[in-house]
Amino acid sequence: MTYELHYWPTIQGRGEFVRLALEAAGAAYVDVARGSEDAGRGLPAMLRCLQDDRLTTPPFAPPFLKDGNIVVGQTAAILNHLGPQLKLVARNEQARVWTQQIQLTIADMVTEAHDTHHPVGSGLYYEDQKPEALRRARAFCGERMPKFLQWFERIVARNPAGSRHLVGGKLSYADLSLFQLVEGLRYAFPTAAARALAETPEVTQLHQRVAALPRVAAYLASERRIPFNEQGIFRHYPELDDGG
Repeated sequence: MTYELHYWPTIQGRGEFVRLALEAAGAAYVDVARGSEDAGRGLPAMLRCLQDDRLTTPPFAPPFLKDGNIVVGQTAAILNHLGPQLKLVARNEQARVWTQQIQLTIADMVTEAHDTHHPVGSGLYYEDQKPEALRRARAFCGERMPKFLQWFERIVARNPAGSRHLVGGKLSYADLSLFQLVEGLRYAFPTAAARALAETPEVTQLHQRVAALPRVAAYLASERRIPFNEQGIFRHYPELDDGG
């Protein structure tokens, strides 16, 4: 079975959290918007799916995943769906719920990182909201980023199964997502992230372990890994790093 991942073709964005899970598990998938339009794929196919009035469970926005007749939107919901199939979540219910809680908290931090460069409205250009962005970035870099990362640090350190993973003794989709979160923070806020990560060594080591996984390392070195850029969630504006 081949999964269909629908997301914008030129950015990592929220779709990257799903890509990492699929790549780490060695799953067969098609990145639809980056596929061939001649084969009925490509960006138009994703847009048609979003506008398909026949769907009774339509996604609000990308990313969304097609798994046979099932269409799942929202990054955390997609990973919750894929986790058992890809063996990226434990079998017991308590661990599954805990993994999803961590993922939702990662999603909260991703939103706050995005809002540093679009604090007023996503429909406005960054240049139209620079004063508000600087104020938001100061709070994020000085307060919110350390608070989030220290929470993840406590989770890793207190894991009853050991400090190699967030949940239990095996790789989960939450580990992969925390890796991507750290990658994004280091790109967007190199100074602030370096300072915050210096206080969270367990998070830093987990990030390094995930990066070294054979399938993840191969993906990161491949052309499938889209470089960060200033159209995605994590954007590097030097004036916002460390809050200006």
